[in-house]
Amino acid sequence: MNILHITPHLGGGVGKAHSAIYPASARRIRREYILLEEPRDRRYVEVLESAGAAIRVMPGVKELFDRAQSADIVQIEWWNHPRVYEFLCRVPLPAMRTVFWSHISGICSPYIPSRLIETAHRFLFTSECSLNAPNVASLSKDVLARLDVVNSGFGYGESADPRARTDHGVPTVTYLGTVDFSKMSPLLFDVVDRARDENLKVSVWGNMDSSGEVSARVAKMRGAHRVQLMGHTQDPRSVLDATDIFLYLLQPNHFGTAENALIEAMSLGCVPLVLSNPAELAIVRHGETGFVESDLDAVVARLDWMMANPDLLTKIGQRAAADVNSTRTPKLAALALERNYEQAMEFEKQQLDYSDVLGRTGLDWFLSTQTLDPIQDIAVINYHQRSRNKGSLLHFVDCLPEDSALIDFAAS
Repeated sequence: MNILHITPHLGGGVGKAHSAIYPASARRIRREYILLEEPRDRRYVEVLESAGAAIRVMPGVKELFDRAQSADIVQIEWWNHPRVYEFLCRVPLPAMRTVFWSHISGICSPYIPSRLIETAHRFLFTSECSLNAPNVASLSKDVLARLDVVNSGFGYGESADPRARTDHGVPTVTYLGTVDFSKMSPLLFDVVDRARDENLKVSVWGNMDSSGEVSARVAKMRGAHRVQLMGHTQDPRSVLDATDIFLYLLQPNHFGTAENALIEAMSLGCVPLVLSNPAELAIVRHGETGFVESDLDAVVARLDWMMANPDLLTKIGQRAAADVNSTRTPKLAALALERNYEQAMEFEKQQLDYSDVLGRTGLDWFLSTQTLDPIQDIAVINYHQRSRNKGSLLHFVDCLPEDSALIDFAAS
């Protein structure tokens, strides 16, 4: 079975997922990857190439057509990246069987266009929380039958060796992930300020702007001495190996799904403390594999309890490790993908004009994922005019500088 993967790049979460799934796939599954832009981060490209994967970067239109035509299934790695829209709507495409694997939740902006879900032979989410997206529940029974969830976040698996705490000293507390308020919740620093234990120290790991909002927020803390901004680490496992409490507090409207950092921390026996956001609720079972709290007061009270009861954390951490290391593995994901490929193969290939589905201009594409309610457009655009985050208006402008509708709108 020949699977052609179309993806903007193989960096970050999508690259990490495929570098793990490729060697875990059955031999009869032959995967080929086409990247729609030059990779900035080649780590996972190199891992895949060393495992034997064929990867092509920005091939010409004829090669795109030919390879899509010869594939049994074309798998689109979906998120609101302008290059994916450009591929679907501006490249002549043959009749195809399509599987879309979404790497965003769709429960808030950026949304997944309903008509896109309806056109796919199989549409896969990376978290159960996406089944509660506002435009998913209203889909027809026929479309709902073509949905599935295939996890893309994996722990350290068999190599994980969750240690049992024996000293029961002051627990080590870590945040590792996106150090930017586009995803990280500023409540984390309020929690640290209000925590009772004077010995509390929180290490914050991840790339950050030393002159950005996070640094400014830490500078305003009463307990700024409790926070250590560590920057990027090349060895996250060693950081997590030394962690007892994983303080992973994210914005309520973040669009993450797999949450690799959270899964990896749990796989090593760290006890997570998270907010009750949909993606985290799909991963952490409160009181069993970690703690899920709903607001600032509850998080502060729980952290105080955890700091005061280090002897009770070991069993919770061990349950967390056992859970993710048995349920979130590359092998299980590969098998789930294979099951969906077999179901997709029951359909005949079909040729679609995706510009009828998604729109004909970069502006159409941008708005299709930013709001389900046109009344909200002004607020959405006002936010995105200030942002250069992935999927923002300025990101679309950078990728599509000759799209007149988009440029005119951005300038208005």
